[in-house]
Amino acid sequence: MYSHWRERKPPVGATRRRRLLLSYAPDWIITILLAVIFFLVERVHGFWRDFSLEDISLRHPYAVHERVPTFALVLICFVSPLLIQPLINILTIRSWWDLHNLILSLAMAGVITQFTKITVGRPRPDLLDRCQPRSGSTDPTFGLSTATVCTQTDMSLLKDGFRSFPSGHSSLSFAGLGFLAFYLAGKLHLFDHKGYLGKVWLFLAPLSGATLVAISRTMDYRHHWQDVLVGSILGIVMAYFSYRQYYPSLSSELCHQPYSPRIARDPEILPMHHRHQHSETTALPPPEGTVSRPDPGSLTELWGTNARIETSEYHSESQSDH
Repeated sequence: MYSHWRERKPPVGATRRRRLLLSYAPDWIITILLAVIFFLVERVHGFWRDFSLEDISLRHPYAVHERVPTFALVLICFVSPLLIQPLINILTIRSWWDLHNLILSLAMAGVITQFTKITVGRPRPDLLDRCQPRSGSTDPTFGLSTATVCTQTDMSLLKDGFRSFPSGHSSLSFAGLGFLAFYLAGKLHLFDHKGYLGKVWLFLAPLSGATLVAISRTMDYRHHWQDVLVGSILGIVMAYFSYRQYYPSLSSELCHQPYSPRIARDPEILPMHHRHQHSETTALPPPEGTVSRPDPGSLTELWGTNARIETSEYHSESQSDH
């Protein structure tokens, strides 16, 4: 009569889904915080390193139109992997709990890059064109020049001129496309010791795109080659680190499958299959007409038995020779 007063329990599947989402909540919170830090650090003045007006590596022209502008970088390193990954997911293992790995990789690479930029303060190759030094300016007799010699009124343009190391385009492109490359390598079982060249090219395609983005930064004179190299290494390391948080090694036979969800299935959904444990109380009686085989014993006993057999065979052969 009072059954309608009883508290209704939520379905088991809904409870597990809620617990599963909560288990990944710290990942998303950290990723969002990293993204916020990334945009906040962009506003920081940072350190401006001294430079020489006679340094020919800083005399390159300022490129108004970049070969890979910011919006194109977003499409290349974020949107394209985010579209390709779900497509592969549908065709292979339908697990949607690893989509945030790409965002985590980009967030970590972006924040580390930004912090390094404002801390190092290395001048870009086009700094003098941004700076527009006063006519007749020269370096001090003992020392280097500072930004006080600049006549540039656009402070954001001048501030960006001291953020050469490392290359943000390189780190972000390798973080996004590098993660996609590892993702493809796992799904294709690249290291299955069968030598399919097509798999290799599919794996190298995203990395080639990231490499072209990195090279374009030297063509626009936005970065020195050291900036591009370190940024690329940083991006690929962050991509692999993020990938391994949710996927096994590429040499594993199960490299195409993500790790199991953090919340296991409830017994009501998928009953657990326990392996039968043999003991004196649970052992079944042997069938009639059969003879039980003796236990093999421990490895030590087995090795001792083999050694005794070999010794006896050796003595018998020696006696037969005599």
